[in-house]
Amino acid sequence: MLDWDLPRTTSSVHILAGIAEERGMGVVECLAGTGLPAGAGRASHAKVTARQELSVVRNLVGRFGGEAGLGVEAGRRYRVSLHGPWGLALLSSRTLRDAVQVALRYVELAFAFGRLRLEETGDEARLVFDDQETPEDVRAFLTERVLSGIQMLARALFEAGIPVRRLNFRHQRPRDTTAYRRVFGVEPDFGAASNEMSFDRGHLDMPLPQANAGVRAACQQLCRELLARRHARSGVAGSVRDLLVRDPGEIPDQATVAAGLYMSPRTLSRRLNDEGTSFRALLDEVRQLLSEELLDRTDMTTEQVAARLGYAEAASFIRAFRRWEGCPPQEYRSRGARCRLVSGSVM
Repeated sequence: MLDWDLPRTTSSVHILAGIAEERGMGVVECLAGTGLPAGAGRASHAKVTARQELSVVRNLVGRFGGEAGLGVEAGRRYRVSLHGPWGLALLSSRTLRDAVQVALRYVELAFAFGRLRLEETGDEARLVFDDQETPEDVRAFLTERVLSGIQMLARALFEAGIPVRRLNFRHQRPRDTTAYRRVFGVEPDFGAASNEMSFDRGHLDMPLPQANAGVRAACQQLCRELLARRHARSGVAGSVRDLLVRDPGEIPDQATVAAGLYMSPRTLSRRLNDEGTSFRALLDEVRQLLSEELLDRTDMTTEQVAARLGYAEAASFIRAFRRWEGCPPQEYRSRGARCRLVSGSVM
């Protein structure tokens, strides 16, 4: 479930406001309904929530949604420099695979809507964007923005960007596909079953020119801390998180947590839904953070970590960890050890 109140930088809103202004839409109209001051999109220190950014997107699409490739134009303006330690972690990655894993692990720092995953089959790799949780009225725009934004970020890693084999969108074909061909280099297929960008799997292991393991490790740590701060919870969700991590030996189930808060499981579900989250989402969030800590700071085996996090089988934990981090637990641990070794030698 999307966290609509997760704070993030105003870089995306700045891009949206620029597109609006170029088309004659004033900043006040662009930010209508957000509660943001007129200068919010320009202030580098300001923060906006996903909910506020969604309002800006709706204002833009409501006025100019008939323009073919409007989301592609928004994504085309993404730059690594807009994303602080997240962007620097990508630049300093050893290979494209490493960069993708970092990007997916901390994707909420850059993309507030939908879910991204990497799939590999045979000689093909695919970046798949799941838009099921995004509102239907802006779904096409957000999908275009994400996939074109990824391509522009890839061009910062190596000049040619991702050499796209095939590009699929779930929404219907627009009247003009020029913008798509300009960014991706191929004619997209529309009305497809999924949103995905496929390319030669061998490119995942291409070395990147600005690789620096020490910088990457430091930036990943900053990303981890930044995301943890942004996920700080209040209200009922905060109380649930506190209960989930209170006992170092066991993670309680929903009924136990509800009883601890003196309410029924149904009431707990309703209260969390009102705050834009769910027990399952909070449990997933806590498990991810705890798994990173246990793998980074202890010698516990994968099976022991799985049991500590409440999984009946290690295989279920491994599948979940792949979804969170883009690699299995043992690979995550070995990569972290190598980064700490290189970072220590640099210092």
